[in-house]
Amino acid sequence: MWARELAVSAPGKVILHGEHAVVLLGKVALAVALDLRTFLRLRPGAEGRLSVALPGVGVRRSWDTPGLRALRGRITGKGRAVEPLPRGTDFDESKPPSVEQLDALREFAGIAAGASAPESLATLAFLYMCLAISAKYGDVPSLDILVWSELPTGAGLGSSAAYAVCLAAALLMVCGAISCPLREGESTARWTEEELALINSWAFRGEQVIHGNPSGVDNAVGTWGRVPTLRILLTNTKVPRSTKVLVAGVKEKILKFPAIMNPVLDSIDAISQECQSVLEAMPANPSPEHYPVLEEFFDINQHHLNVLGVGHPSLDRLCQVTASHCLHSKLTGAGGGGCGITLLPPDTSPQAVEAAKQDLCACGFECWETKIGAPGVTLHSCSSLSAQVLHALARS
Repeated sequence: MWARELAVSAPGKVILHGEHAVVLLGKVALAVALDLRTFLRLRPGAEGRLSVALPGVGVRRSWDTPGLRALRGRITGKGRAVEPLPRGTDFDESKPPSVEQLDALREFAGIAAGASAPESLATLAFLYMCLAISAKYGDVPSLDILVWSELPTGAGLGSSAAYAVCLAAALLMVCGAISCPLREGESTARWTEEELALINSWAFRGEQVIHGNPSGVDNAVGTWGRVPTLRILLTNTKVPRSTKVLVAGVKEKILKFPAIMNPVLDSIDAISQECQSVLEAMPANPSPEHYPVLEEFFDINQHHLNVLGVGHPSLDRLCQVTASHCLHSKLTGAGGGGCGITLLPPDTSPQAVEAAKQDLCACGFECWETKIGAPGVTLHSCSSLSAQVLHALARS
């Protein structure tokens, strides 16, 4: 039985360059870790109970572990339903979730077929990962799990992947598939490369439960993180959008005007590769002279994305507002609303940043000053978490 109270965190992500080009033509996508994180606190639970609380999406569920073992036995068809299954069942990190498995989980959790609300998908992913990981590595654990996030949901910032990465790390650790690297007296620790690869594999399966056919970029960023560190403004226009619809629209344009649209996607790919080269050449603490070329990449790519048809008046407004403060912005993710990012060179004055934030908020947007470039999945002692995180977890 698990006997420690610990926390796991994973970062969100932003796409600097390569939106849509990566999905449709397999081009380079330059994804970086965002220094806004999801936190998962795990505690020993009441014997025979597994509980999860996701207050951000309104989920509070609890199940008895014998019932979960019975469900696992019915899904795999192995062992008696009331007993723990042997190691090495049908669940495997190399296999995607099957339709039959997910249908059985929906029936058990009372989730309607086709339900796509965040609370339904988060619950479904939790049940799948818990049963799959425990089936391969150990018994269904008695745990009390609480998840809180600094990331808004549905904004293209990798919130579901950060959740899946935290969940994979916690369950794999509790079931003994990976170590607990945090020693007494330490505040944080990370896993070995081999263990991170296993975390990433299971997190990808969780992403498949939620998204169906994800690229794997988001969970990889959440697992390993990305550098260097750049200051940004992250702005959520609060305009909802459908990634599926936007991708379909770009695909239609490519089919209709291939001689026009394919060169645009090739140019986006070239920007991604050139930007990656620039970032690799930058020191850990870049100076102002490194930024002009990054700002030009932002401007060019934003125009390309508008040509693809994934812009939106809210994103145009965001770019206009920040340009009035001599700052450069672009959309990140699918477009059609959602989020935009604004580079903040080191010589940007605090007054200019605050003025830009006030003007963006006056448009009805939500704005954060944060960083790109952050460590991947990390294990924490609960006492080492910031006062903000501790307060949020306690309040949840």
